[in-house]
Amino acid sequence: GRPVESGGGSVQTGGSLKLSCDVSDYTKSDYCMGWFRRQAPGQEREEFADIYVRDGSISYLDSVQGRFTISLDKNTLYLQLSDLKPADTAMYYCAAAYKGLWTSCRSAVATFRNWGPGTQVTVSP
Repeated sequence: GRPVESGGGSVQTGGSLKLSCDVSDYTKSDYCMGWFRRQAPGQEREEFADIYVRDGSISYLDSVQGRFTISLDKNTLYLQLSDLKPADTAMYYCAAAYKGLWTSCRSAVATFRNWGPGTQVTVSP
């Protein structure tokens, strides 16, 4: 089934939130999990964090490095958001994909199409 995201909300600059995503249909060893966000309707979703289930390796985009933390606990994917900025305002989505021959998890999760509803994060100045 589709992943289901939760945990979004409205915070002020510098605030924190923790997002969750039920990925029970995807927690297999050779899978990658990732978080995307779309900052405005009509924009492409941008992948910014991912984790490889098999070895726990993680990568982040520079824009969130040091502020966001991705983690996986059994069948739930988490994203801890800290030091939030207005530019982080977006709809956040999780994704999963079989890594197979993809050279990176970012490439693998870019193939995901079974999007859930997302969870909105709004950061005010």
